[in-house]
Amino acid sequence: MLFAPDTEEALEFAAILANTAAGASRSGLDELSTVEQLAALLAANPYSGRLDHDAAELREVRQAREQIRAVWTLDRDEAVEVVNRMLREARALPYLTRHDDSDWHIHATAPDAPLAERIRAEAALALIDVIRMNEMGRLRVCDADDCTGIFIDLSRNGSKRFCTVRCGNRMNMIAFRARKAEA
Repeated sequence: MLFAPDTEEALEFAAILANTAAGASRSGLDELSTVEQLAALLAANPYSGRLDHDAAELREVRQAREQIRAVWTLDRDEAVEVVNRMLREARALPYLTRHDDSDWHIHATAPDAPLAERIRAEAALALIDVIRMNEMGRLRVCDADDCTGIFIDLSRNGSKRFCTVRCGNRMNMIAFRARKAEA
């Protein structure tokens, strides 16, 4: 096990959220431009606590998305600055809790705090573990030529190169065709 389960869950959600940005999404478009798209994202990736389902919440979540996305490409020392800012902005005060089907895990904001604050705080707490364990190399940008998707490499040997199987298959097919053309 590389990270605690709640850390992995927060990192995976952070990557999913970040990959809704234009250019990183599967469609190439901003997939978080409406309140309905945010609701669909949260339906597929449940988030406990308060949900306002309004334009202000969407705007704040989009801002959190940009902060999170930026951390993926920073070195360890630069990431610390951004993570600390995220915690300050979310007014984080970590505490242990358990709810729904989750065992004890860390939250850092009240359940009635705005969604964007909770997202920032939970992503920042997860990124703290990445930084402390000196595993920034696990935060990756897809190796596919035409993709800027990000992901957390949770594989045992840390060798994952693509954000999705689709990107990996596409790049493997391109390499195969290139080898076949040379032969």
